[in-house]
Amino acid sequence: MSITIDQISKTFGRFHALRDVALDIPEGKLTALLGPSGSGKTTLLRIIAGLESSDSGRILFGGEDVSNLHVRDRNIGFVFQHYALFRHLTVAENIAFGLESLPRKQRPSKAEIRQRVEKLLEMIQLPQLADRYPAQLSGGQKQRVALARALATQPRILLLDEPFGALDAKVRKDLRRWLRALHDEFHFTSIFVTHDQEEALELSDQVVVMSQGQVEQVNTPTELYAKPESRFVFDFLGHVNVLSGAVKNQKLAQGDAWVSLPGHRSEQEAQLYLRPHEVHLARAPSVHARLPLRIDAVSLIGSEVRIELVPEGWHSEEIWEIGMSHNEFAQQNPSRGELWFAVPDVGHLFSGDNSQPKTVDWQYAEAANACNM
Repeated sequence: MSITIDQISKTFGRFHALRDVALDIPEGKLTALLGPSGSGKTTLLRIIAGLESSDSGRILFGGEDVSNLHVRDRNIGFVFQHYALFRHLTVAENIAFGLESLPRKQRPSKAEIRQRVEKLLEMIQLPQLADRYPAQLSGGQKQRVALARALATQPRILLLDEPFGALDAKVRKDLRRWLRALHDEFHFTSIFVTHDQEEALELSDQVVVMSQGQVEQVNTPTELYAKPESRFVFDFLGHVNVLSGAVKNQKLAQGDAWVSLPGHRSEQEAQLYLRPHEVHLARAPSVHARLPLRIDAVSLIGSEVRIELVPEGWHSEEIWEIGMSHNEFAQQNPSRGELWFAVPDVGHLFSGDNSQPKTVDWQYAEAANACNM
């Protein structure tokens, strides 16, 4: 079941929660609404569900306008962040609740309800906990039960509001994998709200980045990360190193720092965005950049080493981060307090009022120069 969001707007008093949001949610895909608090993602999810009404615009399911349909008539499964399980009901009774609450003509028989609950318990891998109460479950188990309850009525669409936000990191990661596998098996149309960039990029087929009640960008996780279209999307999708300054003679400079910009002839204020994996460290400046930084911290995190650095002789709003492999770290042995130089490989240049960045590839430029020699 596809979903079309057609020019939806919503205000709460003087606050504009949503501003003319237009969006297509593909059938059978898992779509993430990603953004900071106050960006409008939960309000949009509640309007899709029918739990909130919009001031203007339409919601269509499979081309059918459902804007005026009551929530009970939209055939939607909804999973909340804090589970919303009934404390006085067992796991099996919680899962069966939606089925038993259906109007008599739509309600399955008791035998059918029992059979469906047993199947769902197998699906969420908790058949042995059917007679337990929510207080006897872990956070991950509660969220699985909440998901099974949402799926019990065989909804056309599944909506999840920060479904893993109340869980610790390990459980959250395990449940993400489990939900992705479940989705791949059943192919229901799903939308989940999150402010966790890693979660959105890892779990979804499509990511919708929202800010201040508007859609900033829509794309697949791979394309979104590779080609952010605005400063906001760049800033929101993980850490980014920024050099701000003035461009002159095809160089971006600030204080003791500068970077060459081959072919960039306009002279104005600009910002160069560099992700941690797009920069490497060297003991001396390169021919295309001089970015002196002093090491502030060294952290061994999983499969990589993260180096945090403070600019030396120039200014940055945030500490810089550069990642390297454990093998590189063992060879170079960078230590706290040492002066090193950042050497950018690929960068993204925002200049003037231009909302979309220009990619700068020094590796390509150096290879082209070598071929022409």
